[in-house]
Amino acid sequence: MDYVAPVADIRFVLKSMAGLGDLITDGLAGELDENLLSALLEEAGKAAQGLLAPLNIPGDRAGAKLTELGVTAAPGFTAAYEAWCQGGWSGVDASPEHGGMGLPTSVGAAIMEMWNAANMAFSLCPVLTQGAAEAIAAHGSEDLKNLYLPRLIRGEWTAAMALTEPSAGSDLSQMRTRAEPVGDGTYRLLGNKIYITYGDHDMSPNIVHLVLARLSDAPAGTRGISLFLVPKFIPAANGNLGQRNDFRCTGLEHKLGIHASPTCSISYGDSKGAIGWLIGRENEGLACMFTMMNRARLATGLQGVGVGEHATQRAYAYARDRRQGRAGDDAMAPIIQHPDVQRMLLDMRSAVFAARAIAFSCGVAIDRAKRETDPARRAAAAAREALLTPMAKAFGADVGVETASLGVQVHGGMGYVEETGAAQHLRDARIVPIYEGTNGIQAIDLVMRKVVKDGGVAAMALIAEISEISSAAEAPALTKAIEALTTTTAWLLQASEPERLAAAYPYLTLFSVTFGGGLLIKGALAAEAGAKDAPADIGVLANHFAAHRLSHASALADQAMHGARVLADPKAMAAYS
Repeated sequence: MDYVAPVADIRFVLKSMAGLGDLITDGLAGELDENLLSALLEEAGKAAQGLLAPLNIPGDRAGAKLTELGVTAAPGFTAAYEAWCQGGWSGVDASPEHGGMGLPTSVGAAIMEMWNAANMAFSLCPVLTQGAAEAIAAHGSEDLKNLYLPRLIRGEWTAAMALTEPSAGSDLSQMRTRAEPVGDGTYRLLGNKIYITYGDHDMSPNIVHLVLARLSDAPAGTRGISLFLVPKFIPAANGNLGQRNDFRCTGLEHKLGIHASPTCSISYGDSKGAIGWLIGRENEGLACMFTMMNRARLATGLQGVGVGEHATQRAYAYARDRRQGRAGDDAMAPIIQHPDVQRMLLDMRSAVFAARAIAFSCGVAIDRAKRETDPARRAAAAAREALLTPMAKAFGADVGVETASLGVQVHGGMGYVEETGAAQHLRDARIVPIYEGTNGIQAIDLVMRKVVKDGGVAAMALIAEISEISSAAEAPALTKAIEALTTTTAWLLQASEPERLAAAYPYLTLFSVTFGGGLLIKGALAAEAGAKDAPADIGVLANHFAAHRLSHASALADQAMHGARVLADPKAMAAYS
């Protein structure tokens, strides 16, 4: 089945569940109104399903290739990228100052879901470019902004993020790539990076690497890391490309999924060193890179949502066509009539809806943090954004994998072979919980930096908001989940550090399930009130999620509050030692 962009679903979640409607009403969405929103989503949907989706399976089968001249994109990708840029999609929510459309981040997130659903391997390239543009805009010099931002925002040049090294995965304190000042304001970088997504390709004439490296006199640990802009071709002040910089792709990873996305090993400085420019200040590169990574984490969660949506569509279509067994008086009935298949399909669709709503809510929080004029409201929105970012990433990633796996199950044996496309969704989705900070790291970030650090203020504010939904709906399953979440949050604030670390993942899941369930119920209430675009099954989805996800809340709370006891047992890690 070809992907069909769920424009009406996306518009409903944006406006009635995630808060974009309130943003427009409050005058914080600029020129965006309902007509413009609808037109944008419709056109993006057409591009996703007409331009990108047809390349998804062929791109997976062909993959990117490393040649003597560099990396060659999967067949059709270069032409599709050119058409995608000509459509103006690269700068939807970028600043108009450098050529962007200036639309809300939440709208960009909604459109990004469609790119990921249609072709995740393709969408990784513009996602990284947009994140790099944000980092340069926030921390780069005026000269770098003027030279690079217009070209990145319109997609003429692309970007890559170079963090990981062979000897240091998530532990950036072990980084060895070094930078040496030349004396003219530039630096020469020497070292090796791995897992660099779209680190080389032929879809654009220049690729801008944002590279973390150490100066020779830098302090040890993460406090001694700086961020550098290192272009593949060094441009003149007018943007004309000059000499080839001193770095190259030395290999492509042979991966489980996203085959059309080149994952590169990069060597910097085979000769005298790759020339780079400092972003921000020396030894403060990690803070600069987090600007890019936070954007990437929301985008990564949307990858899970997008792949989950496509897997769900494929599973529903197969279940309607595949006939097997008896349902009532219908011999050889479509398997969609069997209760267990219906359970799986509703698991898929309700989870995708909840994860979508969390991600879009994170986007709206970003918008309010940027656009609110009252300082207190801006601060509250920023705290909400910080709280929701790890949930949007990790829960969206988990939903992507779970949904793709259920999609294979719905297909039965045909899901395990490549013919149907169901297996590709699972292979592609499996990276999402791993990169841009593993889901375990997201959970630790949520607990240690977002909940404990402010004494639970932002967490309790969000819990109070969910409680208002529960009161309006008289939803007992949501009320019980809120009680479990409130109790666990209070426990976290007084727990020891080992207890907090052991609790982190079940706590993130508990918070995400409770918030996602609340948003689904909010959507059902909006539908009852006559909201436009409300899916006919939104009430069913809310009820199914309550029965099959919210019902786990007390168990998740127990896991969080008592998990450390098991881990503290000296025998816990004794196996295979």
